[in-house]
Amino acid sequence: MHAAITFVGIDLAADPKRTGIARLRDTATQVVVEDVHVGADDDAIVSEIMSSRRAGVDVPFGWPRAFVELIAAHRMATLPPPPSTGPEWRREILYRATDLEVRRRVGKNPLSVASDKIAYPAIRWAGIAARLREQGISVPPDGSGIACEVYPGAALAAWQLAGDTYKGTKGAASRAVLVERLSERLPWLDLASHRDACVDDDNALDAVIAAVVARDVDLGLATPPPPELVDHASEEGWIWLPEGF
Repeated sequence: MHAAITFVGIDLAADPKRTGIARLRDTATQVVVEDVHVGADDDAIVSEIMSSRRAGVDVPFGWPRAFVELIAAHRMATLPPPPSTGPEWRREILYRATDLEVRRRVGKNPLSVASDKIAYPAIRWAGIAARLREQGISVPPDGSGIACEVYPGAALAAWQLAGDTYKGTKGAASRAVLVERLSERLPWLDLASHRDACVDDDNALDAVIAAVVARDVDLGLATPPPPELVDHASEEGWIWLPEGF
């Protein structure tokens, strides 16, 4: 008998009230969305991750190596002067290898965790990851543990479902269309009674997408870091993209 496997998706926001969580139940015959809700504190997130086979978390798992080195050198007054402080130099400092790889592969531009507001939920994740490690749960930045970094917008691009923005109140109509297209693209995914929740709130929809990508990672259907980026991914994190494009 095939035992049911649970996959979790987390759309992590700095504010627990805006954090989405989705849980998938994968059996031998179907993949059902068991629960989707928005609003989750750290205790709930830790509990969901620990009870899952794998969790996909929409948040950067680390900072650019060059940025970390710059901050450390600046603090110690050992930073060598760069030839220029122009856009190219800043780009090398502020973006991770995985950010640039996502841009190259699917044309999406991840936010810079070193210079954008995405740093707020990333700092929250650092604290949650510390709690998981305290419980004996391995959460390496490259996603080789129970939790992997995902980016729903890039996953949609990989599935050829990227289109009009679906975020916020103004994106409600686009979300309704996207949910229908997602059901067509992933016919094995049963949204059950949670379809309206995904249309009503983009945080809920992103959580479902994150859970689906976590399942792909577990099944070997997502792209790992290439050999030349393994070292960077071990420090900076790695955005796992589903295959199929």
